[in-house]
Amino acid sequence: MTHDHDLVLRPTDAQRAAALAPPPGRTGGDLVVETLCSLGANTVFGLPGRRALALFDAVGRSDLRFIGLRTENNAGFAADAYGRMTGEAVPLLLSAGPAALMALPALAEAAAASAPVVAICAQVPVAGLGGGRRGHLNELRDQSASFREVVKSVHSARTPSQIPSVIAEAWESALTAPPGPVYVEIPEDVLRDETVIPQVTGVDATPHELAPRPELTAVAAHWLENAARPVIIAGGGVIRSDAAGKLRLLAERVNAPVVTTYGGKGAFPWTHPLSLQSWLEDRHTTDFLEDADVLLVVGSGLGELSSNHHTFFPTGRVVQIEADLGKLESNHAALGIHADARLALQALLETVAEREDPTAPDRVRLLLTDIASRTTPAPSPEHQLLASIRAALPPRSPSFWDMTALSYRAWSAFDPKHPNTMHSAQGAGGPGYAFPAALGAAVAEPGTPVLAVSGDDGAMYAIAELATAVQHALDVTWLIVDDGDDDAPRETGAAPTRPDFAALAASFGVPATTTTPQSLRADLTKALKSPGPSLVLLGAA
Repeated sequence: MTHDHDLVLRPTDAQRAAALAPPPGRTGGDLVVETLCSLGANTVFGLPGRRALALFDAVGRSDLRFIGLRTENNAGFAADAYGRMTGEAVPLLLSAGPAALMALPALAEAAAASAPVVAICAQVPVAGLGGGRRGHLNELRDQSASFREVVKSVHSARTPSQIPSVIAEAWESALTAPPGPVYVEIPEDVLRDETVIPQVTGVDATPHELAPRPELTAVAAHWLENAARPVIIAGGGVIRSDAAGKLRLLAERVNAPVVTTYGGKGAFPWTHPLSLQSWLEDRHTTDFLEDADVLLVVGSGLGELSSNHHTFFPTGRVVQIEADLGKLESNHAALGIHADARLALQALLETVAEREDPTAPDRVRLLLTDIASRTTPAPSPEHQLLASIRAALPPRSPSFWDMTALSYRAWSAFDPKHPNTMHSAQGAGGPGYAFPAALGAAVAEPGTPVLAVSGDDGAMYAIAELATAVQHALDVTWLIVDDGDDDAPRETGAAPTRPDFAALAASFGVPATTTTPQSLRADLTKALKSPGPSLVLLGAA
């Protein structure tokens, strides 16, 4: 009698031969690379460093495409964007000590945005571990401790035989809902020394599905179909789980208006009759949401930016669908459904009855009219700039926005046209995100023009990556809004000296155009249509 637990996969003749006679000269670094290739990776980001040289040498012997950036933090931002665009786990290769720590801000943003980055970091040799302070270069008492409160999970390999399993475990963690960055640590000598371990040919790291409990979705469906004024808040979880289509079907079935968070922009069509757009910091929207007798929150924790700075207090029933258990009911009491947004929305679609409400589009229209009367009694300069950017940007082209004044307006007012095409660092609030992230997106979607939007201060964090853009001929247009305040007191550092961005770009061989608000649309359209990197500089109006 054969039991399921007795079944094992038998190696093929080719696998048996490879195992018995592995190629000579392989190292622990090769085991890392073989595991990554077996898991489906084809691109890695990073920056070589002394402790990780064996790993980067192994990458050079492989078919992996290596995208090297000029700082570890920027490499992390690029990997973050690649993960957002593809939904795939993406390796970020780092050296030890300061090199690893430099990536922490980027990994914090990846954690806030649920980007599946697999950070593989070198460490000092095994003999230097344990906090003994042996004086190794790049030595930290506990390097992994610096990452533990930032990433989703921490993993370590201390021998070559542990490498495939550890990386597979980390890969699975990165992709399982809620996805997020993970940290893998491997000592230098484990990466460097030769190994007789057979080539890695079969690794499984299938992420677990996070399905909703049926009794909870049954209650949620009952509340929605019997509600008088249901409203839906759609967060970034809808985008990450590719559930925009299911969200639209549900909203139309129960005639519920939908507002998207800044991280969820594009999850619902901007001009749909039920679309409340993204005016979450407007008091009219807050009042509308508070008036809902049933509020369905999908893929959002209702954090600071999604709750009008915690001034939103729902008065009706709340249903919260959230894959991150830590965010479930963290801000408001609710019927908490711990599930992936796509699976939960599908369960609701299979359960909820149609709800008629011919007044819903009128209520949406009245709200948007109230918002427009307050925010745009006359077209503001920011609105005009955003209109020009939107007109110039191809429909499927992604855009990446730094923490700058124009971006703050774009969070509410910009229509990204399609899901997963507008991204910013509003998850963690770090500067310098836009340009290196745009480079990562261009690697993920070759042939698609990508836009980065920065202020003059934010641009200074990423200016070195012009070299990366040229090296890899990436189709990224960088719009820098030179909005510095020359009247600010310089002793505070509020108005630092700025370079001639156009001349600086030209020194890298990047075409640069200085534009005005009136010519922005034409200049941006031309730059986005030109292959390779380009820079458009918009001076203060």
